[in-house]
Amino acid sequence: MSKLSVEHLLGIKHLQKEDLELIFSTADNFKQVINRPIKKVPSLRDITIANLFFENSTRTKLSFELAEKRLSADIINFSSANSSVKKGETLIDTVNNILSMKVDMVVMRHPNPGAAEFLSKHVDAKIVNAGDGAHEHPTQALLDAFSIREKYGDVNGKNVVIVGDILHSRVALSNIFCLQKLGANVKVCGPLTLIPKHIKTLGVEVVTNLKEALKWCDVAMMLRIQLERQDMKFFPSLREYSMLYGLDKQLLDSLDKQITVMHPGPINRGVEITSDVADSKQSIILNQVENGVAVRMAVLYLLAGKKE
Repeated sequence: MSKLSVEHLLGIKHLQKEDLELIFSTADNFKQVINRPIKKVPSLRDITIANLFFENSTRTKLSFELAEKRLSADIINFSSANSSVKKGETLIDTVNNILSMKVDMVVMRHPNPGAAEFLSKHVDAKIVNAGDGAHEHPTQALLDAFSIREKYGDVNGKNVVIVGDILHSRVALSNIFCLQKLGANVKVCGPLTLIPKHIKTLGVEVVTNLKEALKWCDVAMMLRIQLERQDMKFFPSLREYSMLYGLDKQLLDSLDKQITVMHPGPINRGVEITSDVADSKQSIILNQVENGVAVRMAVLYLLAGKKE
C-alpha cells in the first residue's frame, strides 16, 4: 500500500490497519530526517497549510507547525481568540475565507465533536483533525502507538491500560481504536464517574483498582483530569483522586516487572503522575513529543500525495 485509503484524517475509526502501517513506515523515514544536521526536506514546498485552532493548544499546535516547516510547506496560523469568529462568523465562512487564499490543507482543532468531519463535506481542502471536543485526536493516538512500536518492536499482543479521565478524553477514544486495530489488548482504569457508560461496547474492560491494572499491563497511559471540560464534580477532590489513581515511584517500584509509562500531556505533576515517575527511565513521555513531529510529517505528506 503506497497511499492512504482516506482523503482526510478525521478520526482513527476511518482508518484501515494498512493505513496505520503506512503512516508508521513513513514516520520512520521522517524520524531519520529530523535527526540529521539539516532537518528539512522539500516534500511539501508547493503546499499551503492553514492551522485553525478554535481551542487552546501548545504541544499539538507547535508539533504541527514544526512538522509543516520541516516539510517546507507555507503556513497560515489562525487563532479564534482574535478573529471574526468572535463577531459571529460561521465556521464555514471562516474557512472559506481562508481557502480563498488558495490553501491546500487545513489542520483544525475545534471544541465541537464532528467539526472536522462537517468541514470536510463543505470545503475543498484536505482536513486534518487536531482534536474535536471530547471525540477524537487521531494524530495523538498515532504518535502514541508509534512510540509503543518503537519501544517494543510491535504493538500486537501488548497490554495497554489507559488511566484517568476517560469520559472527557479525545485521546482515550482515538487510542482505543488505534491500539485495537494494531492487535493490542486495552483496558481503562479510573473512578466509574469518569468512565463512559458504553465503553464496554468497544471491547474494552473497565478496572477500578489501579494496582491491579498496572500488574496486568505492559504500558500505562496516564491521562490528565480535564477540569476545563467538567461541568460538575466527578470526584471529591484532586487529593483523593491522586491517592487512588495517581502513579508515584513507590507504586511503580512495587510491581514485579518494568512497565512503560506514557502521558499525552499536559501533565498535572503530583495529580495523575509524580515528577519522579514522569522523569524516570520507564517514562517515554519525551519520546512521544519527538515522535509527534515525525508522525505528523508522515500524515501531512501522505494526505498531500492524494491531491488529484
